[in-house]
Amino acid sequence: MLSRARSSATSTAEDRIRMEVVRRLRGLPGPPIILLNKIDRSSPPLKFQFITQSILREGVEKADPATMTGCQKCRPHMGQNIGCEYTKKCDCLEYAAIDVKRLNDITKPIYDRYIAGKDVDLSQLPKRFPYFSNGDNTGCLVPFYLNERHPIYECNKYCMCGPGCKNRIVQHGRQVDLVIFKTKDRGWGLKSTQGLRQGQFIDTYRGEIITDAEATRREKATSSSLNSYLYSLDKFAEENELKPEELYVVDGEYFGGPTRFMNHSCEPNCRQYTVSYNKHDVRVYEIAFFAYRNIEPSEELTFDYLDKDEEEEEEGAPPPSQEKPVDAQGETKPVECRCGSKKCRKWLWM
Repeated sequence: MLSRARSSATSTAEDRIRMEVVRRLRGLPGPPIILLNKIDRSSPPLKFQFITQSILREGVEKADPATMTGCQKCRPHMGQNIGCEYTKKCDCLEYAAIDVKRLNDITKPIYDRYIAGKDVDLSQLPKRFPYFSNGDNTGCLVPFYLNERHPIYECNKYCMCGPGCKNRIVQHGRQVDLVIFKTKDRGWGLKSTQGLRQGQFIDTYRGEIITDAEATRREKATSSSLNSYLYSLDKFAEENELKPEELYVVDGEYFGGPTRFMNHSCEPNCRQYTVSYNKHDVRVYEIAFFAYRNIEPSEELTFDYLDKDEEEEEEGAPPPSQEKPVDAQGETKPVECRCGSKKCRKWLWM
């Protein structure tokens, strides 16, 4: 394709490149993904490959499959006939965030012992399933997860709750149509022709999962680029005392999904959440995008590259998990922000 493009007229080459990108998009599972460009005749780069799941590169390993366990007390036809019904029975929620507001006279002492570092039965503490199970918001994140961004633990292939369990959303893949479109001044962007509900799953951020050392090497090799597609998998680093060099990084520059084309906004309408299918694997998990508010049809989908919440900005945010572009000396490059939001911070990185 590249050879023919070089030897053809410019318009012919552009048409062939576009046709190839469209062909690749049609090969992806789920609702249609459209390529739209009303600005010029360019297309996303041919060297970018669309993939359905992340690729583990050299030096990267998932936790031993033997560590992956599922809920054994749940059944497909419990309660509302949608799998897991009771948080105390679902083993998948063992490490899920504790709903402190629901502590009572019985669970408060257990929680206090847990905070003190004592060995306690976590299943006795109040938890929440991540998704609404009925009504107009079925399948959307409940506020406990949407607003606090607690890690989401979905059921897996070893669970007894069945494939139709309400605790399985991200693993079923993208269910919304998407449009990769050319913006006026921010390169490619992403939107959907359908309206999205607050808390609705959009798609995952995927790519090559590489070691921290390889990520550093790639950064130095491409130091002239202002774009960074590296995302550190550091959600569980602090509680598991993982060193920075032990972490894995997702690189979406050359392999990924349509979310690779999402632009930044200082007031985003989407946010990224940690989704795990193996509660014992603290180094390999999914990064999933959900609508943070109701989104109108054809409204551009954006997220905060610095991964900041409003509360964090007020209190002084910790270092963001998104890797920053650096120059040959390892210094962070200043990148101007063009999101145009009322709360624009003017710069992505300083």
